[in-house]
Amino acid sequence: MDISVIIPLYNEVESLPELHRWISKVMEANRFSYEIILIDDGSNDGSWQWIEKAATEDPHVKGVRFRRNYGKSAALHTGFEEAQGDVVITMDADLQDSPDEIPGLYTMVKEQGFDLVSGWKKKRFDPLSKTLPSKIYNATASYITGIKLHDFNCGLKAYKLEVVKSIEVYGEMHRYIPYMAKQAGFSNIGEREVQHQARKYGVTKFGLSRFIFGYLDLMSISFISRFGKRPMHLFGTIGSLMFILGFMAVVWLGGYKLYNLSHGILIERVTQSPYFYIALTSMILGTQLFLAGFLGELISRSSAERNLYLVDKRVNL
Repeated sequence: MDISVIIPLYNEVESLPELHRWISKVMEANRFSYEIILIDDGSNDGSWQWIEKAATEDPHVKGVRFRRNYGKSAALHTGFEEAQGDVVITMDADLQDSPDEIPGLYTMVKEQGFDLVSGWKKKRFDPLSKTLPSKIYNATASYITGIKLHDFNCGLKAYKLEVVKSIEVYGEMHRYIPYMAKQAGFSNIGEREVQHQARKYGVTKFGLSRFIFGYLDLMSISFISRFGKRPMHLFGTIGSLMFILGFMAVVWLGGYKLYNLSHGILIERVTQSPYFYIALTSMILGTQLFLAGFLGELISRSSAERNLYLVDKRVNL
């Protein structure tokens, strides 16, 4: 199979018929073998009923329904598990991502050898209240991850099948799939300018809070990618340094006291010095950090699988 199109959705029943027709038209015009995997993230507007009906009429349509709303990352992760095409395309269900971009994305992955291609909505039909924070956010994400992309959060992306089978998308980490792919060893990441459509139906499911959560997720994934499998490297190192510095300070204070006593010089007791308590606190904190790293190692080596999403129904899968 050439292409798997994965579409997470939540209450998008109005846009689904047009999106389905548009994708099918593009696929047939380019003679692609394909599947359309629709992940219903707990919709309550009739989206699943439409998916069931479409699946009976079109064998290319496949669907998964969650019992409740888990979020976009959960939907993408489930779609990645089900995908079978050589190239996996992800796109939003609100018609703001154009299916006409699929052939170009496919070519970049299949023929030009990119592991992942991210869309860049250079010209956007969004208010300044969304575009300005987005530019700042993307610039920060690009700097921290070292991946030069203009639009990390663009839903329109293309992947080699082996990429989506090698990464774990959880929480709200869908924004950083390029970074996760890079950490998994897929560093040939490209970008393609894509057309942005104005929203035709419904309202956006994301508010300004996503930028706040986005920064927190960025810090989280940056930390996890570096130390998630080896927490002792961070906590053990910092803890050891703090303990050693504190211990050396106590030894110095004790030695200084003994030196003065041996020369008949009366000075205050060691326990009267504020530096003694600073050193003692440093040793205690160092020990706690070291133990935190040790416990983190135990947890990371014995933790169970994270992604336990309750799938309610499936069709054509």
